[in-house]
This record gives sequence, structure tokens and C-alpha cells, in this order.
Amino acid sequence: MNKRYSRITGTGSYLPPRRVTNQDLANELAQRGIETSDAWIVERTGIHARHFADPQVTSSDLALEASRRALEAAGCQAQDLDLIIFATSTPDMVFPSAACILQNKLGANGCPAFDVQAVCSGFVYALTVADAMIRAGSARRALVVGAEVFSRILDFNDRTTCVLFGDGAGAVVLEASDTPGILASDLHADGKYVDILCVPGTVSGGRVLGDPLLKMDGQAVFKLAVGVLEKAARAALDKAGLQDVDIDWLIPHQANIRIMQGTAKKLKLPLEKLVVTVDQHGNTSAASIPLALDHAVRSGQVRPGQHVMLEGVGGGFTWGAVLLKM
Repeated sequence: MNKRYSRITGTGSYLPPRRVTNQDLANELAQRGIETSDAWIVERTGIHARHFADPQVTSSDLALEASRRALEAAGCQAQDLDLIIFATSTPDMVFPSAACILQNKLGANGCPAFDVQAVCSGFVYALTVADAMIRAGSARRALVVGAEVFSRILDFNDRTTCVLFGDGAGAVVLEASDTPGILASDLHADGKYVDILCVPGTVSGGRVLGDPLLKMDGQAVFKLAVGVLEKAARAALDKAGLQDVDIDWLIPHQANIRIMQGTAKKLKLPLEKLVVTVDQHGNTSAASIPLALDHAVRSGQVRPGQHVMLEGVGGGFTWGAVLLKM
């Protein structure tokens, strides 16, 4: 009996139309008496622009467009899906899940659908879960999505965080295969770092308790991120029996160009092997890896047969890596 694996057969992404440059953001912040500039943002983050969704647009709306494109690329219909996993920290509502809302919009009703909440590591977590379910025989064709409207939870009085994030969605179709696609994964979390990146608010009695806006200790996040990303990537390589030199492309969570370049250097990878979209998308949290993957596939960077390392780190603190063969 052939061993069962999973492979990515289609990718898709979507960005809301409203593009906000650093200068646009600097002008908005100036009206609040907060000083920043394009040069200041670029020097610290590598970000030149990001996209913000209109007020009525939800994460599932963005995910719908990305999912349709991924399904088209895979040559299948929504009705062919038997699993939907949606990674997000900004769901449409408290419940039901964004996955169930997306399922109905797609017309894929009936299959299991649920959200994964691991913040910026969410897509790596979701992809690992989908791979495990396919390998176990619980599904044959899964839609794995990352989508965010982080603009809703930003404090525009804090220039150290509001300049970093954007909105968007990315998706992949993952299908059962006789040949390996997802080669290995490595996931971790450490709750003692909860306070360095969080949105410390909740809903109670119809009111918001705490603070519903993003808080981050940037230096603490940077210090932790580079180290754990390298370890996760090496662990995935070890599980797959491969080495640094076997990586054709590194697609990290698009958080900050310094973190991304630092990880590439620790893995002894030339920066030419680093897929970068943070300059135009900002940090789109759970959407950033599938957005970057789709961009790289459609631009011709990532090609069939190549080894791609995906890795993410986010609030929780969560981190992980997935090594795949396209």
C-alpha cells in the first residue's frame, strides 16, 4: 500500500485595493501630532507600503478572493473540498468561526471547517494540521487560508506599531498524493512570552474589557524571533534528512526585513534565496506567508520540484517551520 502524503496544488492571494504608502501614513499621523517619515519606517522595517481594507470588509471577504484564486490554480471547485482551516487573529465575529463563514461564501458546505489562532505563525500551524489530517486519511483535499484585517486593532497613536501591519489574505489547496510535498514541520509555543506581543482586551457584557489594540515590545520580539526561527527551520530540515544547502527558497513570515535577513544569514542562505514582500504588504500576520508564497509562484521564482522553507513567529509566543517540495 502506497504511503499517503500531501502536496500544494494551487496558491492564491488577495490584497484590498486601498494601498497606503509610508508618506500617506505619515500624513495621517501628523494630523494626530505624531511625527514619522518614509525614511524612518524603511530604515527600521523595510516597509514602503501596506494595504488597508475598507471598514465593511472582513477577513472572510479577503479570504474568499484568495481562496477562489487558489482553487482555480488547483483546477478544482469549492465543492471538491473536504476540509477548510482558516488561520486568523481578526475573525469576522466572536463566533462562529471565520472558516464556517468562508465555507458558506464559497458554497463548500458540509466539510469540517475551523479556525486556528496562532497569530503570525497561524498559517504554518494550519498547514501542519491539514497535512496531518490528509496523511491520516481524514481528508483528501483541504483549503488552508490565512487572512487578516489587522488595521482594525492598531493603535494609530503608537508609531512603533501602527506602521508595521497591513491587511490581506493568502490560500493554498493541499491534496493527498503518493509523492511527498509537505516534507516536515516543527511547531512550538511558549506562553511565558504572552505579554511581549498581544491585544489585551476581551468582550464582556457588551463592552470591551481591557485594551483592544495591539501592544508590542519590539526589541524583545526581535531578540526572540531570529533564534527560534533558525532552530525550527533546522529541526524541519533534520526531520526531512536535508541540509541548509538544499533550500531553494526561504519564505519567512513577513514581519521585518531585519528579522528575515537575520534568519537567512543564520541558515547560511544568500539573500537572493529570500522571498520578500514585506516592502509592499507590511506585516499581514497569518496571511503573510501564503501571500508571499503565491507571489513567488506566480512571478516564476518558486518552481515545481524546488524545496521551500516556510517559517513564522507570532504572539503567544508561537513559532514553527514547514519544509515542502513544490
